[in-house]
Amino acid sequence: MYNRRRFLTSSLGAGAALGVSGLVPAWAVSASEGNMGIPALTGTNFDLEVSKFKTRINGRVASAVGVNGSIPAPLIRFREGDDITLNVKNTLDVDTSIHWHGLLVPFQMDGVPGVTFPGIKPGETFTYKYAVPQNGTYWYHSHSGLQEQSGHYGPIIIDPKDADPVSYDREYVLMLGDWTFTDPHRIFAKLKKNAESLNFNQATVSNPKGLLGMWGAMRMSPNDLADVTGETYTYVINGHSTADNFDMVFNPGERVRLRIINAAAMTLFNVRMPGLPMTVVQADGLNVRPVETDEFQMGVAEVYDVIVEPTEAKPFAFVAESIDRSGQVVATLAPKPGMRAKASALRAVPTLTMKDMGMDHSSMGGMDGMDHDATTDMNAKPSAQMDHSKMGHDMGAMSDGKMGGMDHAAPDHAAMGHGPNPNGPPVQLAKMEADIEVGPGVVNVAAMPTNRLDEPGIGLSDVPHRTLTYSQLRSLEPNQDTRKPGREVVVHLTSNMERYMWSFDGVKFSEVKESIKFMEGERVRLTMVNNTMMPHPIHLHGMFFDVVIPGYENGTHMPRKHTIVVKPGEKLSVDVTAEHVGDWAFHCHLIYHMHAGMMQVVSVLPNPQKMTPMMMKSMPADHSKMDHSKMGHDNMKEAK
Repeated sequence: MYNRRRFLTSSLGAGAALGVSGLVPAWAVSASEGNMGIPALTGTNFDLEVSKFKTRINGRVASAVGVNGSIPAPLIRFREGDDITLNVKNTLDVDTSIHWHGLLVPFQMDGVPGVTFPGIKPGETFTYKYAVPQNGTYWYHSHSGLQEQSGHYGPIIIDPKDADPVSYDREYVLMLGDWTFTDPHRIFAKLKKNAESLNFNQATVSNPKGLLGMWGAMRMSPNDLADVTGETYTYVINGHSTADNFDMVFNPGERVRLRIINAAAMTLFNVRMPGLPMTVVQADGLNVRPVETDEFQMGVAEVYDVIVEPTEAKPFAFVAESIDRSGQVVATLAPKPGMRAKASALRAVPTLTMKDMGMDHSSMGGMDGMDHDATTDMNAKPSAQMDHSKMGHDMGAMSDGKMGGMDHAAPDHAAMGHGPNPNGPPVQLAKMEADIEVGPGVVNVAAMPTNRLDEPGIGLSDVPHRTLTYSQLRSLEPNQDTRKPGREVVVHLTSNMERYMWSFDGVKFSEVKESIKFMEGERVRLTMVNNTMMPHPIHLHGMFFDVVIPGYENGTHMPRKHTIVVKPGEKLSVDVTAEHVGDWAFHCHLIYHMHAGMMQVVSVLPNPQKMTPMMMKSMPADHSKMDHSKMGHDNMKEAK
């Protein structure tokens, strides 16, 4: 299949057989490539080639950037602990890279240009080598430019070296995507020129409660659920649209494992299988105590493994609906090939609330001028009606346009718990607020951020069936590190939606001077506050988050994730054990948000007590200084 696909691709590239009939649609070759519908590579040595090629999406010829000529890229499968070699050849005319999302690899192998390595130049081959102490479902994608939006992503399955605690009879990988026929750089330029230009869910009627006027005064919209909608995107599963009907076969009574990966560039999906309960058994590649549910929301880059057990010999629909309900993609799980499940109609578009703005009126204890019955007029000067003295928020006092005061670059190592006795009793948790400039890049600060881990996500609170929340998740295995954190680092998610500016702590990545620092061996509480009205899937490379669930702070089975969605107006905490020395990317996984500047670097500094003279000699003199000229990202440059 690889040779035939390569032949077709090269022929099209040479100008031959440019007619549509010359292309083999993805669904037509699925059966020959195994039950995944994706080319599969197994073993310990892998050859990957990044190139441009023609493909067919939803009946239209498209130009893609991908690996080995397929979308998704080939499934890479190996065993936990194996020594892996991956030779990645770049045949593009621009730099490329591959990041192994969620894999605990040495930082030099992490694949982020300008942070962990220079990138792969045109015509060059870079060899990744690593062995990872983990198993489960993961994925890989480009970290160069906007190539991920053009198809540069693929799945990874790491089989456990011992018995798998999850039993199943057959499995399928389902990679969710949002395909665009428009060049991704044109999309970004449009967003920079007019952030609402690709959002076709804007409100067109007045709101009887006057809330639309309040959103307008805050330079927001209650319909800002997605920057790019189904008007631009074709939603796909393993490269197949609903029309292609990607179908999976089962025998009644089987336990079918679905490995679901959200590989979209910008789309959060609501996943459900009407009439068929799903039991979540893994989150982000790590086993969890089984939780049965009917629907869950997936942030970009999140991974969920579920077990379904259909007993009836009939087709079931697998539905991935965009968070703004502007579109969906439907696949079929059926007892026979070729059957098609009935696609559900799109549901009503949800609307953001005051809680999503960071002002939860139900807990505000009464605010002057904030009576929200139908007669309240809030269209004039809503911000002037707020008595901030009664809000009780803990985000620090405003002073000269700044909030709080934190120097990420100068941690107090004496308070980190990694001195003479790094495993000794925890020190008192020192709260360190972020330093935020309230200005062009920050137009809103959440007055009353709240923990929302017990909420299923925007639009799912009022559905008539069970929905999954983060607070329901528990790690199957006991947490390896149960120490209390020695300090807290607070990071604010900030934006100016009108100007399409996205950042951490009000500073976009191209203007960051120094990295956030952890010390090897320390336990850190990372608290994130979302001052925007959009959900952000946040990913920290090189380590997992232990999610701090209210009421379960002292639990020994905290769920562990590599990506977590921070909801609008939310304040959540995760505990991190800084085990792996190096520089690690930390960013929102919405690709255009990262591209616009919502990114930072976390430097895990070596513990001097563990360093040999030779190791110290080989370490860079200073991890903290950012030299953006060497990073090779075009998210350093704003579109004019």
